[in-house]
Order: sequence, then structure tokens, then C-alpha cells
Amino acid sequence: MTTDVVAPLLLVLAALGYYRRCATLARGGRPVARWRQLSFGASLAVLAAADLPPLSGIAEDVLVGHMAQHLLIGDLAGLLFALGLTGPVLQPVLAIPWLRWLRALGNPLIAFPLWAASLYLWHLAILYEGVLDSSPLHLAQHASFFSFGLAMWLPLVGPLPTPSWFGDGAKLVYVIAVRFAGAVLANVLIWSGTPLYPGYAAGEAERGIGPLADQGAAGNLMMIETGIVTLALFTWLFFRAASRSTEKQELLDLAERHGVPLEEDRARRAVAAGQGERLRQRILSGDPGREAPGSA
Repeated sequence: MTTDVVAPLLLVLAALGYYRRCATLARGGRPVARWRQLSFGASLAVLAAADLPPLSGIAEDVLVGHMAQHLLIGDLAGLLFALGLTGPVLQPVLAIPWLRWLRALGNPLIAFPLWAASLYLWHLAILYEGVLDSSPLHLAQHASFFSFGLAMWLPLVGPLPTPSWFGDGAKLVYVIAVRFAGAVLANVLIWSGTPLYPGYAAGEAERGIGPLADQGAAGNLMMIETGIVTLALFTWLFFRAASRSTEKQELLDLAERHGVPLEEDRARRAVAAGQGERLRQRILSGDPGREAPGSA
């Protein structure tokens, strides 16, 4: 099976598996939100577009085109994919004994180093230029960017359990750390003063762009993309923190009015896990129940 067939096949299998699971959950009365399904579909569309003309052709010739591919695959597609996931969607996958280790990716101290190591390793000249002459290596590079990009986003927006200390403030620090790691690489490309990837020389000459101009454009593209994503994430985290604070207080007030004992930390964890409505119904029933591990 050629590498040109592998990537589309994986996308088709991912789509079939995801939407089949969504249909199963809908029949069981636990539908996946439409916006999450759209987000997942958009991630697959981004992955497909990144490997199709005209971008695929540009990426073979110039560094800025290759950088655009990687930002789409590792950053945007990874983020959209993570937003499409929920605990119930992932349940069958995490139930497989040899895949239970995936739960560890909810820990930012594991996800971030893996992503950063992948980012910098693949930008070593021997590997970054090596993909120009090796389709299998190119496929491995794209799979790595997507997989570790997804891992990087999971602690922030994914459904996996995160450490108790990883609250909204820690998430802001996490975003800054991720964007800083990318900014360092972008600045190396912009200010190095030396072509780091001479393997692109022929394509750059054909398209009429100098090596340093191409390299600087790639770095600037990375800076612009990371800046936009960072601003969007900061805005999202701010409004989510405010919304969660309001929901937590509403649950505490509701419990007080109904004479149901409810600890503030219990309400906070329920809201953070997206189980606020479930806890609300328990309060209204007069019995909030005992908190099971990982639930409300």
C-alpha cells in the first residue's frame, strides 16, 4: 500500500469510527453536540486540504509552503480534532487495555514535552529536508505533527482527566509556554541569517524567492498564526472561567435553597468536568449522591 493511499484511508476510517460512535450515543440518549461533530469533521477536512493541491505542490518547493502545511496539520487540525472529542466518544478506545496509557495525555507535564520534542526534532535539517525525497518519512512527519499536536491540545480542551492543579490560571501559563516554544523556533527561522534548509534551493529558484526570504516568510507565518491562536485562546479561557464561576455559584445557591449539602470544591469539579447540569438534577432530586471517580 503506497503512502498516497494510507493518509486518505486513515481519514476515512477516523470519520467512520467517530460518526458511528456518535450515532450509537445518540440512540442511547447521550448525543454528541452538533458543534463538536462539525469541529471533528472540519479537522479531517483541514488534514485532507493540507495534502492536496495547490498547497501540497507549493510545500514541495518552498519552506513557507511546508510551514503552512505543518501549522494546518499540527495546530489547527489538532485543535479542531480535540474539540470534537468527548468522554463518551473516547470510552471504547480508552477501554482497550493497550491504549489506556492515552489517559496520561491529559497531564500537561507529559503532553507538552512530547509536543515540543517532536516540533524541534522534525525541524532538524536532516529530517526536515529528508522528507523531500522520502514519501514514507514525509507521512511519518505529518502523522507526528498531528499526533503530538493533538496531544498538546488535549489538556487544554480535551475530555481526558487533568491534574487538580491545572485550573484556568495554569491553563493560561500552559498556552504561553506552548506559544513561546513555537515563537523561539519562528525567531530562529527569521533571524538566523543563514539558510538552514538548502534542500529547498531549487524550488525557491523556480518560484523566484530567495532562501532567506523564504525562511523568513516561514518564520513570520508561524509567528502570525501562533499570535492569532493565542489571542483566541486567551479570550476563550477568560469567558470560560467567568462562565464556570457563575455556574458554580448557581449550583451552590440551588443546593442551599433546597437544603442539600454541597461542598464548593465538589461544585467546582462538576462544572470543570462539564457535569454541572447532572449535578443540578441531583440537587433538585434532594440527593446529590456520592461522587464517583472522574464524575460529578
